[in-house]
Amino acid sequence: MKFTTVAAAGILLNAIASSSWAADVPAPQQAATATTLIAGHSVPVLAGGLYDRFHSNPPLSVIASEAPDVDLGWFKQLKKTKVDIGFESYSPNFYYKNSKVTAVFTADLQTLRSLIPAEVLEQVQPLQVWPGRGLVALTAYAYEYCDNDSYNEISLSIVTNKPGNANLGPVSLIGQSMSKDFWGYVLKLPVNTELARVRGVVGYNLPKWLTGINVRENDKSIVFEIVDSQTGQVDVTLETEKLNELSTEAELVTNSFTNIDHTGELTYGYAVSRQLSHASSTDEDSVKLGLRDGSLSTYIKALALGEMIKYEYVPNFQSALYAPAPLQSMLDSE
Repeated sequence: MKFTTVAAAGILLNAIASSSWAADVPAPQQAATATTLIAGHSVPVLAGGLYDRFHSNPPLSVIASEAPDVDLGWFKQLKKTKVDIGFESYSPNFYYKNSKVTAVFTADLQTLRSLIPAEVLEQVQPLQVWPGRGLVALTAYAYEYCDNDSYNEISLSIVTNKPGNANLGPVSLIGQSMSKDFWGYVLKLPVNTELARVRGVVGYNLPKWLTGINVRENDKSIVFEIVDSQTGQVDVTLETEKLNELSTEAELVTNSFTNIDHTGELTYGYAVSRQLSHASSTDEDSVKLGLRDGSLSTYIKALALGEMIKYEYVPNFQSALYAPAPLQSMLDSE
């Protein structure tokens, strides 16, 4: 891993800027907007977009017509159900064409423990990989075509044990890696559309806020720039290498999180991803994390990041995000 301290560029990004990878999807800032009501919030959406027309439940025939290059076979096996998550929606939420990169770093264990609420800490704890060190995962997503139109998202999460399972540190980590079933506690989750923010905060109890997230790439790397919402300047830069030896064997990966809902009840949620093109590396030179002086950079610096354990490059994946449920229901079923 390489940390850089490049001076913050005075770039004011549009809060609803679309991913530069979404070549076939109309960019939100170039199109007209409509308004929808979600849990009492008036939310701007892409006029004529999937959400404006179908509110998280578009027929797959529409997707096939509008995105004929997307393989919908996996989604045909999944059934959506109507749910009340503070507003009427459908679960799972479908993400048809997406890209992501993930860098996993060591971090100060005591700091990580202090950031998890006491109620959650009774169920899950940070995995200790060696004395005094836990793990955080920094993931940058470009959702190019999904039920919520298109948007970018950055996730900063603590890697934890699964609720109800013993925390065995490296043994638990190996077990999760082998089963492709990962658990965490989400610390930060900035997004660049108001639709993604409101749905995430109200419906999924996630720490989302609205800010600019720009994506650019060349033949060798991908760069995510995260804007500080207070100053309008780029605060965090994540530059990652495009790995060459990609596997095109589809694999299913589950990422789950534990948190607290708006009533104080412990809940869990999860997303299943179908990774269609993917590669990984442990070479620290494959990731460059640039931190400046904004709020997110300051937060990340306080984690005392150390060695990069793993980098994952996933230029093509699909996903199904399920509505949160009471944690006790999962514990009772096992």
